[in-house]
Amino acid sequence: MAQKQALCCISVDIDAVAGWLGSYGGEDSTSDISRGLFAGTVGVRRLLKLFAKYEIKTTWFIPGHSLETFPEECAMIRDAGHEIGLHGYSHENPVKMNLEQQHAILDKTYKDLTKFCGKPPRGNVAPWWEASQEGAELMLKYGVEYDHSFSHHDCLPYYLRTGDKWTPIDYSKHPDHWMKPLEKGPDTGLVEIPANWYLDDLPPMMFIKKAPNSHGWVNPKDVEDLWRDHFDFFYREYDDFCFPVTIHPDVSGHPHVIFMLERLIEYISSKPGVKWVKMEDICDDFKSKNKPPKGAMLPAEHGAILDDPNIQLQNT
Repeated sequence: MAQKQALCCISVDIDAVAGWLGSYGGEDSTSDISRGLFAGTVGVRRLLKLFAKYEIKTTWFIPGHSLETFPEECAMIRDAGHEIGLHGYSHENPVKMNLEQQHAILDKTYKDLTKFCGKPPRGNVAPWWEASQEGAELMLKYGVEYDHSFSHHDCLPYYLRTGDKWTPIDYSKHPDHWMKPLEKGPDTGLVEIPANWYLDDLPPMMFIKKAPNSHGWVNPKDVEDLWRDHFDFFYREYDDFCFPVTIHPDVSGHPHVIFMLERLIEYISSKPGVKWVKMEDICDDFKSKNKPPKGAMLPAEHGAILDDPNIQLQNT
């Protein structure tokens, strides 16, 4: 058997109050805002204690709203040596915003995180995993090196292609109007670390009043089985892969999910070749083994946007 390398990463999205403002439909509910306050305080602290117990370094994607609302907890994350990445300001859907709005949010959150961490952020997660073509180009301009919002694969990083085009069905027109293949957009040098709804704690284990298919009472043991099956399949089929799990203090800050995470961490850690890493480590490992496609638009130099707002992007 070939030597295994399983780069396992737990990423934490501190949606907290921002999630209810931007995505979950609870902006008019004191009850939902209260749940967001739990996430940003109690939930964050419990997860930090969990990671310290297993000596795991993780990646936290923090909306600007959470950074400014929970500065003490965010400082605890930073000071514990965890990576911090971009996640919008109020968990806004990028697809619903124009370019000016997207740029304003990225500019503020990028600068705020740079000041807070003492270095520019390297990674980004689009809120609700809804990314725009303009958003990808903005990330490149700001020197963001990796994204975690797309699902072209589930356990192998890849260089992101942006600007794909497809034709929706319009039953008022002749089928010739929509019978066209997807048109692939240009390649970039932005590393994509796969996002996977089946490796996300929120859809099955968080009750959202305004979501028509909301769950919230799924037994974590069932989710644990699903996550184990994913890991076991990847471990059987690939000698070198990543296993990125997405959690939220809104969900995984609760006792029943913490117990699940403890069992999962102990199970995965028992396998030879497993390394618990930050997402930036997965990015670095991938780039060390794979060059960007020819002609790909490359990210600007890390942090260069702070000195030159009009920086021009280069291609391979």
